[in-house]
Amino acid sequence: MKATQRDFAATAPRAARECRIFFFCGQDEAGAAAAADRIAALLDGPGERVELSGAELRKDPVLLGDEARSTSLFGDKRHIVVRASGDEAYDALENLARVIDAGEGEACPVLVLATSATDKSRTAKLLEKRGDALVAMFYPPDLAAVTQSVRDMANIAGLRLAGDLAERIARGTGLDVRLAQSEVTKLALYLDASPQAPREADAEALDAVGARTEEDGFMPLVNAVLSGETGRLSGELHRMRETSMNPVGLLLALERRAAQLAGLSARLGPRGDVNKLLEAEKRARRIFWRDERDLSVQLRRWRGQKLDRLGSRLVELHRALLSNNQSAEILLAQGLAEIARFAAGRR
Repeated sequence: MKATQRDFAATAPRAARECRIFFFCGQDEAGAAAAADRIAALLDGPGERVELSGAELRKDPVLLGDEARSTSLFGDKRHIVVRASGDEAYDALENLARVIDAGEGEACPVLVLATSATDKSRTAKLLEKRGDALVAMFYPPDLAAVTQSVRDMANIAGLRLAGDLAERIARGTGLDVRLAQSEVTKLALYLDASPQAPREADAEALDAVGARTEEDGFMPLVNAVLSGETGRLSGELHRMRETSMNPVGLLLALERRAAQLAGLSARLGPRGDVNKLLEAEKRARRIFWRDERDLSVQLRRWRGQKLDRLGSRLVELHRALLSNNQSAEILLAQGLAEIARFAAGRR
């Protein structure tokens, strides 16, 4: 079974009923993570959530099969979430599939987030023809797609949301559908909206509950890092500490911009004109006019293998933050400084 973000919503209920293995891949890390959360919510008694890393499974491919057939401490149901890079989990999933096919015990659902992989990867090819597996590919979203997703979220929550407000939420959350869902949920609670009692949302209500805008939030720091503006970096890192920015949220914003750069770079090609591309993207409303200057600088900094290295470094940094949340702010500051210096060295 295969899906993309376009048909995932329609596919998810059936997949949650029929599948045991879920492989979420593509550059849209936020979309893939939101999809994994959606599947977990649709499972018939998801039970305990068990987290494994791709590095663990690469070292011990048998571990996944053993964990999938185990029960929780109190004999309850469980589901496993694996965060992997590329095909790190290939051998483990191949072993799990062999165990399932041999009928060696019932396996719990396994959800794999491998956002640096694609639907052409070895792991996707291994799983896509299985009736008990879902391969879902998530491409970097554009503004129009996320705006529509916000409107869909609002409809489900019982909110009547005008297009300009939906677009404002999409922009304000950096095209991150998880953050957008959080904003829609807060707005519905504030207005006491529900599918049975819909409410009209307006700008005043959004101002009352909305997250900080990009200008006051993550993007100045994201742009300083990816543009290699080391002179601004210390001030931005100080602001990060002073305002108690969420390290994971900030890293997600950085990952989002890196994914956007990857999509733009693919459309640009090896000899494309950056200015012409961005002008076309702006006219098509796929980028915001205020981002044009920063994207122009960053597209010239991050191309080809260097952009791939950036993606891998962000995956490593994300994993480090999740495994050591007490030192997340320090780890993130060190990682951002390293990336900024690397960008600055290629002027």
